Amino acid sequence: MIQDTSLPTRSKTRTSPSKKTKPPGKKFRWGRLVFLLLGAIILILVCYVAYLLVVGDKNLTKIAKPDDGKGSTTIAKEQRAQVKPIALTLLGLDTRSETGSMNTDVMMVAAFNPITKTATVVSIPRDSDLELEGYKKHKANGYYAAFYMSGRNKEKLEGDAIPAYARVETRDMLSKFFGIPIDYTAVIDFKGFVDVVDALDGVTVTVDKDMRYVDSVDDTNIDLKKGEQKLDGEQALGFVRYRKSNSNRGFKPTAASSDFERNERQSQVLGAIVDRMKSFSSVTKVDSLLNAVGDNMRTDIPKKQIENMIATYFGINRSDIRFIPLTGTWRSPYVYLDEDKLQEAKQALAEDLNPKGRPIAVVPTGSPSAAE
Repeated sequence: MIQDTSLPTRSKTRTSPSKKTKPPGKKFRWGRLVFLLLGAIILILVCYVAYLLVVGDKNLTKIAKPDDGKGSTTIAKEQRAQVKPIALTLLGLDTRSETGSMNTDVMMVAAFNPITKTATVVSIPRDSDLELEGYKKHKANGYYAAFYMSGRNKEKLEGDAIPAYARVETRDMLSKFFGIPIDYTAVIDFKGFVDVVDALDGVTVTVDKDMRYVDSVDDTNIDLKKGEQKLDGEQALGFVRYRKSNSNRGFKPTAASSDFERNERQSQVLGAIVDRMKSFSSVTKVDSLLNAVGDNMRTDIPKKQIENMIATYFGINRSDIRFIPLTGTWRSPYVYLDEDKLQEAKQALAEDLNPKGRPIAVVPTGSPSAAE
């Protein structure tokens, strides 16, 4: 017997709710939208990174040692910052047209070690008597200007060769003074210092005293109150430069400041800059930072070595940097450096220039740290 398996005919009176359908071509596809958004974001990021590479390359070319076409900027493998400890001289140059000064009111020597990712930064008081045999006596901050004038007048140099000569001579002098090989010199003017701090959206420091000073000749206007605070570029410059107040400007004068206090402030600001460069907000402004440096810094470091140094030390921790401001005794017109502090600085620089890095600090038995 054959069974009929066909379905019964539906009654015409029985209806089901009809579903509204979208006209052809009107269907919304979320997957496609997400894909387009991701693509747009990736494109924006690629363009931004490409822009930073262009800006970075342009500015590194500005500040680096020019290529003479004879291989002078080629870096041998064993000389690269990734494997070789490097020492450099850091000079903050006062080039204000209003004063005609070329004094290096900020003078530092820094040593970097790629094995331990550590550094030592030694600050030199501007009025120091370096007492170096074979050199005419100047205050420490006057040597760069003296070498500059010698390059122009005695050596008959022209153009960029004059500051290049001054950089090399200053580097060689400080190399003899500290008893270490110094590889490079970097010079940044006050405008560059201001622009770098502003590009980082300011730095947070502890102002050690009230500071008030006004000079209409160069538009200096230092007005800071004691305490922890965030400073913009101009304020930070005033903070590291403040020496004394003036009482003929209609305000209550503030206490004077020694070269040693200035050096402490320089170290504090440099540490604050290191902290800011590690923050995410600073990364978003890296183009401004590169522009600030590119427009206002000159070095004798080959471009490839600058890239090596950035790759090796960008993101270094402030705690891994030893700041050693030299101290001494003021006997007008010079600062006579404390020999013990100077020896401490020389040893610290030598330790970070050791290919194996600094010796591991030994915590004395019975100290709080050893008990933890």
